[in-house]
Amino acid sequence: MKKMQQTMRWYGPNDTVKLKDIRQAGVTEIVTALHHVPVGDIWTVEAIKDHQNLVKEAGMEWTVIESLPVHEDIKRKAGDYKTFIENYKISLKNIATCGIKVVTYNFMPILDWVRTHHAFENTDGTKALLFNKIAFIYFEVFLLKRPGAESQFTEEELQSAEEYGAGLTPDEKQILFDNVLLGLPGSKINFTPEDILTLLEKYKDINDEKLRTHLIEFLSEVAPVAQECGVNLAIHPDDPPFSVLGLPRVVCTEQDLKQIFDAVPIQANGLCYCTGSLGAHPDNNLLDIIDAFEDRIHFLHLRNVIRENENIFRESEHLYGSNPVEAIMEKLLLLMQKRDISLPMRPDHGFLHDMEAGIKQYAGYSLIGRLKGLAEMRGLELGLAYKLK
Repeated sequence: MKKMQQTMRWYGPNDTVKLKDIRQAGVTEIVTALHHVPVGDIWTVEAIKDHQNLVKEAGMEWTVIESLPVHEDIKRKAGDYKTFIENYKISLKNIATCGIKVVTYNFMPILDWVRTHHAFENTDGTKALLFNKIAFIYFEVFLLKRPGAESQFTEEELQSAEEYGAGLTPDEKQILFDNVLLGLPGSKINFTPEDILTLLEKYKDINDEKLRTHLIEFLSEVAPVAQECGVNLAIHPDDPPFSVLGLPRVVCTEQDLKQIFDAVPIQANGLCYCTGSLGAHPDNNLLDIIDAFEDRIHFLHLRNVIRENENIFRESEHLYGSNPVEAIMEKLLLLMQKRDISLPMRPDHGFLHDMEAGIKQYAGYSLIGRLKGLAEMRGLELGLAYKLK
């Protein structure tokens, strides 16, 4: 029976999680990227091979790219977007030359994933990521002071946000501000308020329809190149799967995915099936999404969330949460047998444990929490594989 390729993400030399630590956990395949290359620049064969060698020297193989970023000019279809699309094509060809077969990317404007709380304390003392819509409204309206933000929320929401903010100390307000604008793990660069407001101004005339059109036009250019090179593109769903800062979001629901895949109907135009991002949207049926796009799933992010109410979701243990993880795993195993492939999987996010106190680690991206998730996913997979024999 086909087994998943069990991988772990590594953010490069700046990552506080070291390759040797990952290797000692039994992982043999790495998900990583050239984070030092400016967005929009070409990934050269030399740069890719240098990074590959770092992974090989640690006894592992670089099998999935996460991610090859899409320049904001492409998303806005402005500025030097044509040049950046051509650079993307060249990068894909160079990636293929180096033997890497899966490229993950997202099409979220400005911000990647967003959370309001980066250290929500679970009952056992571990820390988790959490998104609170009311807290985000408070950030957006009363801290960032985004022009026109008030008009996008109800009076009840604005009142709740104001009351939420009234209960915060100055330090807690600063933490909220920093959390929303935090850069990725492995990066020392965070957005400033001025950066965000300037970028938001550039998106003022772009709605969901326009952004979707720009995504499809981008894919119409790059997906055929990927297909020809033997590389699969895997779009990551929006996280969270709804608008933030008034920005358009077009990779949130099953219907969003259908429009993307129908518009560019080749297998290289595929999906990073992220159970956390898709599962944060209450209208998504994760099992139906597997059935609907089974040939387009090229990479798996397996994690879980708890949707506390319409305003709050938080990361949960991998095996326990709002997502039916056992049914998802079983369906994915059957899908791999049907397609006769082994899909790469990584345990996305995890709790921050006290054992890592004193080390610069992020909840969601710390070593122990992710390894716990990996062990649980391995066990679940083996148990279900035995059942399905």
